[in-house]
Amino acid sequence: MHQDVVDLARLQFALTAGGHFLFVALTLGLATVVAVLQTRATFSGKPLDMRLVRFWGQLYVINYAVGIATGIVMEFQFGMSWSGLTHFAGNVFGASLAVETIVAFFVESTFLGLWIFGWHRLGRWAHLASIWVVTLTA
Repeated sequence: MHQDVVDLARLQFALTAGGHFLFVALTLGLATVVAVLQTRATFSGKPLDMRLVRFWGQLYVINYAVGIATGIVMEFQFGMSWSGLTHFAGNVFGASLAVETIVAFFVESTFLGLWIFGWHRLGRWAHLASIWVVTLTA
């Protein structure tokens, strides 16, 4: 394989991983902010607090979606561009990626969906619990 192709694959992965890291770190912080704000809004019942939850929650959902998109691209890059790495370290990578997929895609995404679509459908305590489950599984 030409060195130019290897360098391009490394550059592509570096850009994807860098973007993924930034959005995931921002999402982890925003999840906690949104959960604390919603806890405050649930106890106080003030409309301003709920507006803050909605505003920061929308930013959180956008960042979450970008983090998911870059994470899926990274999964494909591991398989296509870094097959030699998975040959040597596949047992380590495979197990950790499987656990992250189970937690992120099944538990976190399910409760995030409940939180997004449950604004006026769930009780206020169930809605609060769903964002805390998202935060804890993040």
